[in-house]
Amino acid sequence: MPVSAHSRALLQIHFCVLLWGLTAILGKLISLPATALVWWRMLLVSVTVLLLPRVWRSLRALPWRLIAIYAGIGCVVALHWLTFYGAIKLANASVAVIAMALCPIFLAVVEPWIAQRAFDWRELGLGLFVVPGVLLVVGGTPPGMQLGLAVGVLSAFLASTFSALNKRYVQQADALSVTAVELGAGTLLLTLCAPLLPHDGALFPLPGMRDAVLLVVLAYGCTLLPFALSLVALRQISAFTAQLAINLEPVYAIAIAAVLFGEQSQLGAAFYFGVTMIVAAVIVHPLLVRRS
Repeated sequence: MPVSAHSRALLQIHFCVLLWGLTAILGKLISLPATALVWWRMLLVSVTVLLLPRVWRSLRALPWRLIAIYAGIGCVVALHWLTFYGAIKLANASVAVIAMALCPIFLAVVEPWIAQRAFDWRELGLGLFVVPGVLLVVGGTPPGMQLGLAVGVLSAFLASTFSALNKRYVQQADALSVTAVELGAGTLLLTLCAPLLPHDGALFPLPGMRDAVLLVVLAYGCTLLPFALSLVALRQISAFTAQLAINLEPVYAIAIAAVLFGEQSQLGAAFYFGVTMIVAAVIVHPLLVRRS
């Protein structure tokens, strides 16, 4: 039996989530500061995509207003990644990814405003299911990691904002062209703002061999592929539905971080009890959405 466009989009999003689950791990493994890490990540992807002739043909056909909109979204993406990897450096991978569980709450408020549709109290109610788990996570986070958690919450808000913006405008251009404009604009923003951010030594140091290999995996396997694929999937599903699937990202990241870094010894039992509640809410969400 042929797979419907909606089902295919859901499968694509879940595959993207699996790849995104590795980004926090790679961010922990790469020794570069957060600003340099994000800059190299965005630069590699945007330059690669701009080498494709089909992208240039598509860009020439885009109106300047739409290019400016995609560039603005790309700046939000850059700030999201900067705060996400900043949270990893300030705390650890587990804390950074679990903060992203707040995205459904932010999306329930932000998406109706951006998409210019009616506010849905059911979406906010479903998003609030994760709050008890998040509160337990906060209680189980050591004091030295609280700043990292706060930065992670800011990252979740930025992720919700660009997800809603992409949902509204993604159907108006080719996915790879959108990727090129957004990540290119994000690279330019970081280039201009880097001197104003805290740094020690060179703004964008050349990565060593180990970091270079990890950056390539991060840029192409965990950025270019899922970024473009998620834009295609968003043509068939809502940003809120996509975010429910994306909430499974902490499951992958926390499990891998426990194996590779032993982060379970750095965090209290309340943290993992909160994670369990958040994961349970993620499983219940689609059932309630379908029933509604």
